[in-house]
Amino acid sequence: QVQLAESGGGLVQTGDSLRLSCEVSGRDLYRYGMGWVRQAPGKEREFVGTITWSGGYTFYSNAVKGRFTTSRDSAKNTVYLQMNDLKPEDTDVYYCAARDVSRSEFDTWGQGTQVTVSS
Repeated sequence: QVQLAESGGGLVQTGDSLRLSCEVSGRDLYRYGMGWVRQAPGKEREFVGTITWSGGYTFYSNAVKGRFTTSRDSAKNTVYLQMNDLKPEDTDVYYCAARDVSRSEFDTWGQGTQVTVSS
């Protein structure tokens, strides 16, 4: 079981950058793949990217590939989402999520952090 806490959201303009952080608390973190999911009011959740603790392997949605990068600092138990070249369509609440690597669904979610990109 893990607990997640996101931070770093804010209001930016098109083309700006933001770095989100997700502090992870718990045990046996090697069992988990970490991910980022975003959701706007009235819309379904959208997968952003994932990273594993053990190897740092990453995977991104086509919508953010080439602009967003997720990374992890195992010593700090923190996962990051570096968002570059932000666009208005990136405006969402961003959630940090965790899943056991043996499962296909995220099991644990953070509280979310708002990212707003103005034109």
